[in-house]
Amino acid sequence: MRAVPDWSGPFDPNEMPAELLTGDRPYVVRGGFAHWPVVQAARQSDEALARYLMGFYQGMRIGLFQLAPEARGRVFYADETLSGFNFSRHGATLDQVLTGLLGLSATPEPPALYVGSTTVDAVLPGFLDANVMGLGQRDALVSLWLGNRTRIAAHYDLPDNLAVVAAGRRRFTVFPPEQIANLYMGPLDPTPAGQPISLVDFEKPDLERFPRFPRALDAGETAELEPGDAIFIPSMWFHHIVGLAPVNLLINAWWRQTPDYVDSPLNALHLALMTMRDLPEKERHIWQHHFQHFVFAADAATWAHIPEAARGLLGPIDDTLSRQARAQLLIQLKR
Repeated sequence: MRAVPDWSGPFDPNEMPAELLTGDRPYVVRGGFAHWPVVQAARQSDEALARYLMGFYQGMRIGLFQLAPEARGRVFYADETLSGFNFSRHGATLDQVLTGLLGLSATPEPPALYVGSTTVDAVLPGFLDANVMGLGQRDALVSLWLGNRTRIAAHYDLPDNLAVVAAGRRRFTVFPPEQIANLYMGPLDPTPAGQPISLVDFEKPDLERFPRFPRALDAGETAELEPGDAIFIPSMWFHHIVGLAPVNLLINAWWRQTPDYVDSPLNALHLALMTMRDLPEKERHIWQHHFQHFVFAADAATWAHIPEAARGLLGPIDDTLSRQARAQLLIQLKR
């Protein structure tokens, strides 16, 4: 498997280049955030990291995933029926989580502890003032991910993603969106964390059940990140993440390159499954033409022959029109 390429252009962590943050492929930024105080603390020791984080903490409870040792850190479904999950979730304080991680650090096969997708500003107010992500005017959601040796199944995110390893080590394996068929995605619902995940166990893939998986590996790229390293993952790229140290902390930012009123395309996929997938083949083929014309190949010529005041959703969409269309759709769905 190839390595994720390193970013070779200019880089200022206080004002990151737009060429990186709007890219159409992943890049690794080696040492780009090594100056962060949290990274400096983590390089001293896990205990120093814990003290640094607790300096910002004000007592908010957070969600903690716990997995039995036999799960080997793989956050996944409970069994082959895919009807439940192999983890329990509890509320905990940050000091309880850190104490648990430090206490398990010398255990050869520990239970997994995992805090995922937790808003940094809510849990650690002031942290981002000391550890700056120079995202410019982007309205980013910045989250923390804290745990021991965990394995997160390959999945995609709708927003663009910049992930900074603040402590520990993580291995990222990324795949372009067109590899979806070769990654054998699970159900749209239920999912462990909101997005469909690959059902392939990357540690021991079952090639009888998932025979196309080697094709995904041929197209994939991998990178191991140390404290201070970052990776940019574009929207909809699949990524599989492994925590390699007894204590791992990741800080990531998500943002979209579209206005807030542009809804998630996943909603359209759900509706398309309900309304089009089971149509007769000839009708599905017709709808392919419609979607190509109105969505995927649309440009100004698509609606140029229609008076501007009559274009509706066929013309440019703004916040007002989006709200009107959403309200009308809700009425239709309730029939």
